[in-house]
Amino acid sequence: MKRSICVNIAIFLMVCFFAPDTIALQTSKSEELFFSSNQAHRQGRFQEAIDGYVQLIRSGHKDGNLYYNLGNAYFRTDQLGRAILNYERAHLLMPGDADLNFNLSYARDKTQDAVPESQDLVSMTFFWLKDLSLAKLLWGFAILNLLFWTALLIRLFFKFEWTYYASLISLILWIIAGTSFGLKWYELNTDDRAVILEQEVNILAGPDIRDTVLFKLHAGTIVHYERSEDGWSLVSLPDKKRGWVKAGAVEPVIVD
Repeated sequence: MKRSICVNIAIFLMVCFFAPDTIALQTSKSEELFFSSNQAHRQGRFQEAIDGYVQLIRSGHKDGNLYYNLGNAYFRTDQLGRAILNYERAHLLMPGDADLNFNLSYARDKTQDAVPESQDLVSMTFFWLKDLSLAKLLWGFAILNLLFWTALLIRLFFKFEWTYYASLISLILWIIAGTSFGLKWYELNTDDRAVILEQEVNILAGPDIRDTVLFKLHAGTIVHYERSEDGWSLVSLPDKKRGWVKAGAVEPVIVD
């Protein structure tokens, strides 16, 4: 028992003393890999760049610029589906980036299937959500929350007319900011979009290669993922068309 306690203490001390150096080393290696991948991309060695970016992502680095660079490398190698997939992932993290939005729009124009994006009343009313990330909305809500309670506190001690209007306006903005944050959070957590990766796939009536072909889809098309079954994925389109496709031919935008 005493030996076990001593071993645990020794391990704890080793972690305390050596973990910072290990973390620094891992960070240094990641930065070096990111730099070398960018260098490979600039020199036209796109597959090498792709391998580096994918390695960084698999090691836990989830950054908008990383997905953006990966999308660019895939686009340069004519992998339209994977390019759009990574542009969409980058867009979730930095939706207001002008270069990203231009490249994503350009890549979408290259797709063969004309699938209109569905627009509901909420997305049209809160139109600014598509250009703001969840982090920015959280910061905005936190600042307006502080302003609201500050205005309310001032109103308690100073009954001037301007304090009434300041409290009212800050309350309205606080409600809008809170609602915007809640809607964005819900939107991200219910995002079931997926991207067709292969050049052309058959959408079947059932999860079997012998089932009837309902229609075909092509690389880069955005579909809605419903569920998986025995290596097959059930997907649907905004016009209510739905069918089954091999799981490897489609990938969700949201990364688990």
